[in-house]
Amino acid sequence: MITLEALTKDFGSTRAVNELSVDITAGKVTGFLGPNGAGKSTTMRMILGLDSPTAGKSLVNGVPYAKLRYPLHTVGAHISGTAGHPGHTPRTFLKALAQSNRIPVRRAEQALAEVGLQSVATKRIGGFSLGMRQRLGIAAALLGDPQILILDEPMNGLDAEAILWIRQLMRTRADAGGTIFVSSHLMSEVQQVADHLILIGRGELITEAPTQELIQEFTQQLITVRTPRASALAGLLLQQGAKVNNAGEGHLEVIGMPLERIGALAFAGGIELHELSIIHGSLENAYKQLTHDTVDYSAELTGGVKTK
Repeated sequence: MITLEALTKDFGSTRAVNELSVDITAGKVTGFLGPNGAGKSTTMRMILGLDSPTAGKSLVNGVPYAKLRYPLHTVGAHISGTAGHPGHTPRTFLKALAQSNRIPVRRAEQALAEVGLQSVATKRIGGFSLGMRQRLGIAAALLGDPQILILDEPMNGLDAEAILWIRQLMRTRADAGGTIFVSSHLMSEVQQVADHLILIGRGELITEAPTQELIQEFTQQLITVRTPRASALAGLLLQQGAKVNNAGEGHLEVIGMPLERIGALAFAGGIELHELSIIHGSLENAYKQLTHDTVDYSAELTGGVKTK
């Protein structure tokens, strides 16, 4: 378990993290989300003792990380896109880590096998692709077989097979009672694997909640309808207080009315339906709504439409 108590970090006059208080509990994958510059990496670095907090504290199983005698036995972390010196090999890098943390050296070979790097165990790390470096960093995080994993953007640079692998890795370890704390900008992946979400913006907590509860609360259920009598059905739905958008010839999008009610109105009006289905809310849509006011940099699309 990881506990943050009013954790705060200033860089000069800039407050990167402001009195952040949350618990990251065991048996779950906890997603850590926020715009660029929100303070996610800084928070993770403070948990690992790489940055000192200006105020507040972070605890790992009730004690500061710095007081863990052999930390890799308790916490495995990968918080950057690089691992090891470019002149080293994966094997020498992992063996050195193992020896410094009283981990059996054989774990180096096992960790390489877990991440699929056995065939390049004697190659120089400097020649690795981003995806290979990510795998090596995850191997280092797994080296001590820790109960706690802290992963910052672990899916960057990974192909589809590797993303599926790391998703399964996080799920398996959480189901076995581990504490998994992961940041990512890949919303679809986070939605698939995370049980609980913590969202921050400009260093402050926006909200935390179980993933599905958050999606349901901050997205509206959308019903898609296809019918050759779209105008007639739209009129009926509008009379009953639904919001209706014309999404193309014969295609309506309806908000604010249950699917069953739409079907009943169409039946009563003798309107033939070719499709009536629910488009479930997504984490991406909920995230956009929740973080809209905390994005510092917005891009402008052609045509002058702004996006955040």
